[in-house]
Amino acid sequence: MMNLFKRLVVEEEGQGLVEYTLIVLLVALVFWVAVKSTNIGNQLTDSWGDVSDCLADPQGCGGS
Repeated sequence: MMNLFKRLVVEEEGQGLVEYTLIVLLVALVFWVAVKSTNIGNQLTDSWGDVSDCLADPQGCGGS
């Protein structure tokens, strides 16, 4: 049992993967909080609706 514990403490295999995973999770969390605190979600929904309307009726679209 003591040998297993020593081996777990000494081995560093996979340490880099864990660190990169934590960095990616931190960046994703910061991005999610930034998006949630702004009104970008509603703006994207409105823009997507405008695009869908233009595709459904190109003559009625606000463009040229």
